Amino acid sequence: MTAATVTARPRPASQGVWNWLTLGFIGFVLLPWYALPGSGLFSLSWLYGYPSAGSASAFWQIVAQDRGWLLLPALPLLGIAAAIAVPRDAPLHGRLLVWCGAAGVALLLAQGFAIDHRGPTLGSLHLLLPLDAKQPGFGLGAALLGFAYLMLFARGLARRGFCRGDAFTVGAITLIVALIVLFVFFPVLSVLLQAFAGPPAEIMAKGFDRSIWGLGCLSSNLRCGVAWNTLFLAVIVGAGTTLLGLAFALIAVRTGFRFKPLLRLLTVLPIITPPFVIGLALVLLFGRSGAVTALMLDLFDIPRSRWIYGFTGIAIAQLLAFTPIAFLVLIGVVQGIAPSLEEAAQTLRANRWTTFRTVTWPLLRPGIANAFLLGFVESLADFGNPLVLGGSYDVLSTKIFFAIVGAAHDESRAAILAIILLVFTLGAFWVQQHWLGNRTYTTVTGKGDSGVPAPLPRSVSFICYALALPWALFTAVIYLTILFGGFVKAVGRDHSFTLSHYIAGFAIEWGAHGLIFTGSAWGSFGITLWISAISAPLTAGIGVLTAWLLTRQQFAGRRAFEFGTMLSFAIPGTVIGISYVLAFNVPPLELTGTGIILVICFIFRNMPVGVRAGIATLSQIDKSLDEASLTLGAGAAGTFRRIMLPLLRPAVVAALVYSFVRAMTAVSAIIFLVTAQYNMATAYIVGRVEAGELGLAIAYSSVLIAVMVLAIAVIQFIVGERRLGRRSIAASPLPAAG
Repeated sequence: MTAATVTARPRPASQGVWNWLTLGFIGFVLLPWYALPGSGLFSLSWLYGYPSAGSASAFWQIVAQDRGWLLLPALPLLGIAAAIAVPRDAPLHGRLLVWCGAAGVALLLAQGFAIDHRGPTLGSLHLLLPLDAKQPGFGLGAALLGFAYLMLFARGLARRGFCRGDAFTVGAITLIVALIVLFVFFPVLSVLLQAFAGPPAEIMAKGFDRSIWGLGCLSSNLRCGVAWNTLFLAVIVGAGTTLLGLAFALIAVRTGFRFKPLLRLLTVLPIITPPFVIGLALVLLFGRSGAVTALMLDLFDIPRSRWIYGFTGIAIAQLLAFTPIAFLVLIGVVQGIAPSLEEAAQTLRANRWTTFRTVTWPLLRPGIANAFLLGFVESLADFGNPLVLGGSYDVLSTKIFFAIVGAAHDESRAAILAIILLVFTLGAFWVQQHWLGNRTYTTVTGKGDSGVPAPLPRSVSFICYALALPWALFTAVIYLTILFGGFVKAVGRDHSFTLSHYIAGFAIEWGAHGLIFTGSAWGSFGITLWISAISAPLTAGIGVLTAWLLTRQQFAGRRAFEFGTMLSFAIPGTVIGISYVLAFNVPPLELTGTGIILVICFIFRNMPVGVRAGIATLSQIDKSLDEASLTLGAGAAGTFRRIMLPLLRPAVVAALVYSFVRAMTAVSAIIFLVTAQYNMATAYIVGRVEAGELGLAIAYSSVLIAVMVLAIAVIQFIVGERRLGRRSIAASPLPAAG
């Protein structure tokens, strides 16, 4: 009897390829190719009068408007259709998807940049195109076609074995890389290309100017260069925020302190405040006419001074503003340390201090490193606090701002200063990676662990209380000052009680057709809530997904990818805002004046916090959990959704809270992007401050703080706590002895 030979039947293309191809055809044939004037990318105003000259699809534009150049981006669709006829196991199938997807994206961008609202952008194109060839920016149809090409490209890479052939992983990497290139690298490149158009000798002279690198402060009364000022401030603030954040996190998790909710509220309050408001409160307390200054003069005859203006004032304000970031990152790391490891040390007769030094502290290294990096980079990029409290202490962010908007209007100098900031960030990133090394910090495994966290050593507990409680009290005084300013007629002059500031901003009247929001602040308040509510979940989702890719997947260029996620964090918001105006004010990506550019700005400005918090949390989770899920047949998407996300709740909360409140309180990044239609709350407050209406500005800030406290509670309730099956330390009024 002879064995029958069975020939395997070639497998046809997967449903995913068909779906992306169909989506591309819909974008090309049915949806509006161009964005309508005054509407966003996802506006539905094109439905009225469809199809018209402005709202027609690319296919209709070719047939009815004689725009034959739009046929170019559709040609790779024919190659994708040919790939469907090839068995998906054949090497040609993957190659066709890769090459046609890449060609589709390239041809789409080429035709978009080749013609703008004035005509062809290159003189030689006049020979190939009609003299009246013009086009506005991309619309929904072009965006959908580009997205389909991108996903088909990723599908082809998966067919060729990238990331073990997992389509979800390759698609996520491809999408995030494309978004970072489009909304981070492209805007920065736009401003740098425009700025570095001068002679090389002039650029070198600006880059090595004494005002940047001078060290006169070490040997004389001259000032040090602005680069050294910025670096010194960032190191101090990074170390200070990490130390304070760790103290608050240890108290919240490892002590029986009875007032933990109040302590956590005071810890998070500074992050939900516009930065210049903290600076204003410090001036009201410690300025020459401040309340504390006057009290010191009356009681101790200490003369008035301007000590709050300069390094000291900036450092205090930044410590207030950025300590919550360190706390949000570190509390998840402290919660993730397995009590069984500390119990094992104590079983071997190690005392509390030895256990903390040899077990707990080494496991805190990922959180400490990420918290310091975030505090360091935030200090580098901060603009509001140095602007209010800087005095004669110059930093790079304010120098960049005045180089762009000042009388000199020197974009070349601004770009050079921005590059110095990037170099500092890259150096901090390298130091962090070198300090962490290749050690493993896994503490969350698939095994049960219901032990009680070890109490802190008495000395450590005393240091934490000594640091955290006075700082919490100081924070409370700052916020009482802010709250007080909204209920008096004129801060610093007339402290008579009044509600006029709140009425002017948030008055509501009853009209013939119902409630009428007559207050001047309602418009910006509603837009701010809407923009923040959209950008926060997108920011958290992209940030946590990126962290999972960086820690759980191995692919070429992973380190460069990680640094790319931090790039927008290192650049001052002023530069980000101007770069967005330069990049997205003309076709093909014409987004200025719309709400979507604000959402995009917030997503990629705030995404690094979600990335760093996710990396710190994932560093503690054993990879065997992923491997067990994959072994049981779950794909990467199912593993991420069912296994990782529940364990990543601290990182998700940190990313959601930070991205929401930063969108509510951002100033520098959006000051150039707001319009009359999309006016953000902080832009409105800045206008009130410039007009001298400090009471209304402080009242509006108080309302924002109350709204964000409520939003944080809602986020915490929806996301919930991560459950690791561990018991808590019982409440006690004093630190544990021992």
